[in-house]
Amino acid sequence: MARYDSTRKQMVGGKDVTLAPSAARTGAFTGSAFNCHEYNQAVLTLDVTAASGTTPTLDVNVQDSADGSSWATVGSFAQKTEVASERKVFSGLREFIRAQHGVPGGTTPSFTYSVSGYLK
Repeated sequence: MARYDSTRKQMVGGKDVTLAPSAARTGAFTGSAFNCHEYNQAVLTLDVTAASGTTPTLDVNVQDSADGSSWATVGSFAQKTEVASERKVFSGLREFIRAQHGVPGGTTPSFTYSVSGYLK
């Protein structure tokens, strides 16, 4: 799907993706896999809109796979402890990608966040 690139001020090719829809999460999370065989880069934004608990921490990874069953972390967003947003480019992707995080750290941690962007 074409989208407008404000940096280049023109329409460019790409595919919009949401690896983690906005939701409150208190435990481990693994998002659905997206086929990205036509693309080799993902420009993704982690958008944390709420954080609660005592000293909560969240570590979100982007993983890829050649076959959809064996996954490896290709990169991570910086650890989040509060409301924040971070945009990052992940390159050299294999056939599939997904977002993943383990159990958030702290006492009774809860994070509301999303991971979305586009493939190019």
